[in-house]
Amino acid sequence: MTLINTSMTHRRPRASILKTLAHLVALHRQRKALARMDDAALDDIGVSRAQAAREASRPIWDAPETWRC
Repeated sequence: MTLINTSMTHRRPRASILKTLAHLVALHRQRKALARMDDAALDDIGVSRAQAAREASRPIWDAPETWRC
């Protein structure tokens, strides 16, 4: 007979949701920081002002492919 710890099975989806929300908050903060960078900083990272503006204006649900499950 196999016993299943139901408290553990219920926490995994919640942990996944919290992880996703944390990633989205981080993404939002990164895009805000990118929008505030001056031209010299953007040049240092190899991003044009237009590219930075385009990335910063993307909606929060438009996350990078590598972040999607």
